[in-house]
Amino acid sequence: MIKKLLLGVMLVFSFQIMFGQNQHVDIVVATDGSGQFATIQAAINSVRDYKAKRTVILIKNGVYHEKLIIPTWKTNITLLGESEDSTIITYGDYASLNNMGTFRTYTCLVQGNGFHAQNLTFENSAGRVGQAVALHVEADCTEIIHCKLLGNQDTLFTGNQNSRQFYKDCYIEGTTDFIFGPATAWFQNCVICSKMNSYVTAASTPENKRYGYVFDHCNLVAKKGVTKVFLGRPWRPYASVIYMNCYLGAQIRPDGWNNWSNIENEKTARFAEYHNNGPGADLQYRVPWSHQLSKIQANKVIIKSVFAGTSVWIPE
Repeated sequence: MIKKLLLGVMLVFSFQIMFGQNQHVDIVVATDGSGQFATIQAAINSVRDYKAKRTVILIKNGVYHEKLIIPTWKTNITLLGESEDSTIITYGDYASLNNMGTFRTYTCLVQGNGFHAQNLTFENSAGRVGQAVALHVEADCTEIIHCKLLGNQDTLFTGNQNSRQFYKDCYIEGTTDFIFGPATAWFQNCVICSKMNSYVTAASTPENKRYGYVFDHCNLVAKKGVTKVFLGRPWRPYASVIYMNCYLGAQIRPDGWNNWSNIENEKTARFAEYHNNGPGADLQYRVPWSHQLSKIQANKVIIKSVFAGTSVWIPE
């Protein structure tokens, strides 16, 4: 026991050197048994409930076949991967498997507020078998930095209307509605990759929420052969999505947006663009019920305003 404790202390110290002295590390996870824990879930379970101080869990390179849950009582947890490409959390549940339904298919479910993930891959490995979520986030004040979210239909579920989520320098891929849900989420400098002709977003923003999804300085790209992609469609009538300062590839359809086969959605959906570029950014044939923001309007779309709520939160 003492030997394992000393090994853990040495690992923590070595990774502080690797990631910089300002990056405190509390727990190390490794598949080869060289950390305090061999599974990520065991490390999360070890953290004191409702902890106000941040707990940093360093995850060494490896493939972690885990269906991961960060419950509501595990707050202010950071999962820090050794490298984005080689620290992989993967599972393969899908909606039609034993009538599971979409919302239980997650590889990782985040419910504890103040969650932070960095340098990780979250993957749903089920393949093209219908809805299969890689990352399901319900927590407030969530930051996902320099991560890969890999899947097909429904890769990322932003699953709580009172949740504020920040994604920066991430790669997110999928087929249909692969970024969906009611939360308020800001995507900064992310690569959004479509794997088939379909829809990028399916926001279900509540009517009383001013903002849903904001994509700022993101690159919308596609796999080879993908040529007809909608920016989004409204899962619920008041869906809110803004693309600003983004590169829109040639796969983006000229009309841009879809009404989910319901003309009534055109009266309420809040779809907007501003100062985008690329072959998919031509506005000549956009649906008339989408909006082009003026410079004055766009200048008001800032993180402080988008994440305004009952408490002040600015992502670190």
